[in-house]
Amino acid sequence: MMTGTVIAQQADSTAQPETFQYEWGGEQMTMQKYFIVFLKSGPNRSQTEEEAMKLQEKHLAYLGGLYEEGIINLNGPSGGEGDIRGFSVYNVATIEQAREYAEKDPMVQAGRLAVEVHPWWLAKGSGVK
Repeated sequence: MMTGTVIAQQADSTAQPETFQYEWGGEQMTMQKYFIVFLKSGPNRSQTEEEAMKLQEKHLAYLGGLYEEGIINLNGPSGGEGDIRGFSVYNVATIEQAREYAEKDPMVQAGRLAVEVHPWWLAKGSGVK
């Protein structure tokens, strides 16, 4: 059973993610809208091995910084050779903010990766077990 109201998003940079209260199994929890960013193979994957390695270092440093700032909650490669190379879960208020951060990734800017962003509701504070 869902209870409560969704908190409206604000246009400014202090906007908070949307949330609502939810009861499950007799436990009250706060559901929050996160944004999952799929990192997909981009249109420019013609870099030399050396260039790709330098981009990878910058990519990991950039995403690590976002994780340290609390902007990204989960992050990692997909481990496969398919179109989706990895994904990140962004803890921001809007899809536009998630896309803006994701598009600043050096791998995305170089065209080696492309982004696809989707909202994702999850119990606030939950993690992988």
